[in-house]
Amino acid sequence: MRLGGGTHEWRVRVWRASLGEGLGITMFDFNVIYLGLALLWVTSPFGNNLHHNENATHGQFAFTTSESGNYLACFWKDGSHQKDSELTLGVDWKTGIAAKDWESVAKKEKIEGVELVLRRLKGIVETIRGNLIYLRDREADMREVSEATNARVAWFSIMSLGVCIVVSVLQIWYLKRYFVKKKLI
Repeated sequence: MRLGGGTHEWRVRVWRASLGEGLGITMFDFNVIYLGLALLWVTSPFGNNLHHNENATHGQFAFTTSESGNYLACFWKDGSHQKDSELTLGVDWKTGIAAKDWESVAKKEKIEGVELVLRRLKGIVETIRGNLIYLRDREADMREVSEATNARVAWFSIMSLGVCIVVSVLQIWYLKRYFVKKKLI
């Protein structure tokens, strides 16, 4: 990703990630590859600042999600020093099981080889299972909302039909009375 130079004093780039509550560790790793320093901040869906770093050339930041929604990572390039320069950023945003540091787990628990691979696969399977349960629950919620909406639309249609019938009966009654009064019938 490049933030080019130009006439603007500041340039900004925003990444959004829609994350669920209690998703686990989220790892944000960045590196300014070419020319310059960047200002970085990461905010939660409700505007809480999770991380702020000025004059950064590289860094790593990890957090655990506490709110569901869009998390924002914003990079600003200070263009006042080098107006026509470009800033190239390398960004790696990992969530869930992908953010786990398996090398430190292997050293801490003194495991290696096949057992480490099996633990990693177990974590992946648990993540997939959690996602499937989440999707099933969301589908059930959406189905309930859809059924309630369908019931409301059906009652609204029946009420609209009833109002139309009542209005047409009243029109016929009024017109019949009007024509009788004028002695046209």
